[in-house]
Amino acid sequence: MPIDPKGLRSLLHAELDRLPDKYLSIARQMLLEIQMQLLLENLDAAADAARRFSLLMPGRVAKAIAEHRAAHPCHR
Repeated sequence: MPIDPKGLRSLLHAELDRLPDKYLSIARQMLLEIQMQLLLENLDAAADAARRFSLLMPGRVAKAIAEHRAAHPCHR
C-alpha cells in the first residue's frame, strides 16, 4: 500500500515525537546511516560519470591534487 511522502513525513515526525528519550540517540544514528548511504550513492554516480568522461585519469587526478595543494598550502 503506497503512502504519500508528505503523509509519511508527518507520520515519521509524530513517531519521533512519541519515541522515549532513551531511543533518540539510536534513531539519530539510524538517520545518519541513511544520509551516509545517500551520499555514497551520489558519490558513486558522480564517480561513474567522471570515469565516462575520462576525468579520473591518473594524470588528471595528480594534476588536480597538485593544483589544490599549491592553492591551499598546509600550515605545519
